[in-house]
Amino acid sequence: MGKVTEPAPGEYGSVEPAPSGAEPVERDTRGDHGFLGQPRPLVHIFGVEMWERFSFYGMQGILLLYLYYSAAEGGLGMDQTSAAGIVGAYGGAVYLSTILGAWMADRLLGSERVLFFSAIVIMAGHIALAALPGFLGVGVGLVLVALGSGGLKANATSVVGTLYSEHDPRRDAGFSIFYLGINLGAFFGPILTGLVQQNWGFHWGFALAAVGMAFGLIQYSFGRKSLPPEASVVPNPLPASRRLLVIGIAIAAVLLIAVLLLTGLITATNLVTWVIGGTVVAAVAYFVVILGSHRITPTERSRVYGFIPLFIASVAFWSLYQQQFTVLTIYSDEQLNRDLFGWEMPVPWVQSINPIFIIILSGVFAALWTKLGDRQPPTPVKFALGTAVMGLAFLLFLPFAGGGANSTPLLWMVLILFVFTVAELLLSPVGLSVATKLAPSAFHTQMVALFFLSVALGTSIAGQLAEFYTVVNEATYFGVLGAIAIVLGAALWLARKPVLRLMAGVR
Repeated sequence: MGKVTEPAPGEYGSVEPAPSGAEPVERDTRGDHGFLGQPRPLVHIFGVEMWERFSFYGMQGILLLYLYYSAAEGGLGMDQTSAAGIVGAYGGAVYLSTILGAWMADRLLGSERVLFFSAIVIMAGHIALAALPGFLGVGVGLVLVALGSGGLKANATSVVGTLYSEHDPRRDAGFSIFYLGINLGAFFGPILTGLVQQNWGFHWGFALAAVGMAFGLIQYSFGRKSLPPEASVVPNPLPASRRLLVIGIAIAAVLLIAVLLLTGLITATNLVTWVIGGTVVAAVAYFVVILGSHRITPTERSRVYGFIPLFIASVAFWSLYQQQFTVLTIYSDEQLNRDLFGWEMPVPWVQSINPIFIIILSGVFAALWTKLGDRQPPTPVKFALGTAVMGLAFLLFLPFAGGGANSTPLLWMVLILFVFTVAELLLSPVGLSVATKLAPSAFHTQMVALFFLSVALGTSIAGQLAEFYTVVNEATYFGVLGAIAIVLGAALWLARKPVLRLMAGVR
């Protein structure tokens, strides 16, 4: 990978988080183009994330159907509103748990070790969904998958970020390639679990997701030793004197959740509301802690302030985008014409359309950003465009809103998901990248967790919005949400210059 050197002006490298009290060092990665023109260690994070996304999206592709299909169809027979709320709450909990994964990386184990242990927890969760019956399997399985996925996602992204300096023009292209791995898994997961579920039942579909995660764990076990040692650095070690306090807080949190469940204050119908509230509290607390820390410089503090409007735009984007797993699943089950020459396409296959476009277009976007170099649009403009284009995708539902069974042509849904993809590539990989660029050195992984908190909040809101979808006119639903996203995107575009000033040299 190259020697560890002190930073030199204008050189590309990766600024690594250092142990508490030490200065960061910079790894020279200019000569490393071993994986598609990117640093060679990217291949290992690419691989484990691909298999994790295979298992995650494969399971999520059939989860909502499992919850609201009748017992005769192999499901649990819930009403659609409660089932969609659970899926939204679970999706939000996945990204909310990035807080725990990021904290463990920054204070206890380092990103690489947390990533490895999280993969084991994810596999255990899919095994629970496959092997345990009814709501017991759902409860145990979703909790384990949420915790493991949160730990893996924040830390995989953080490790990728350590391979680049903040001014390396390959950075956004590298994250786009990393995003390609995510979407290879996201494409094949619903395809294969959908086929298995249709032919052998839901539990076999969940079992296939477990097998996929096992492949990822095996691949990463062989490749993790070749990652740079900086990936295992603990930037802000927890003092031994505070460990008992942390253990006490963890036990108290578990007991509080148990009491809320046993007393009926948390139920299936209001779970998503609790997750939204918890995510808002966590996000505000994170911003307060980081901005109030004496360990960040004035420039770093300004950059964190610059991240706030990007955070808000990201929440708006994900609250629409993540409805692929709630509203879009119900819509595809009830209104989409899935007939393919006399054979009915499984509902989960609709969720593989977006990854197809990601696979095709991620290379195009990576090449575009690389070709433009310093002339590419700055991050606030990309976020503004991504949010507005997502709103446009919702407006495309209007021509067929309110139709009956088989009323929406499959090609029209393909067009809608193409627009979803363009919006996603403008915002999501760029969001991962900018989180690492704006991160104070003492809060490296936790800034990535803040980006995922925006995803958590948006995902939870997507579950909450699904309740309105079941009771209001479809044209009103899609039209109002699409218009709001377009207005927010326009507002961020108008505010791009002051936001860039706060970002203090980061584009």
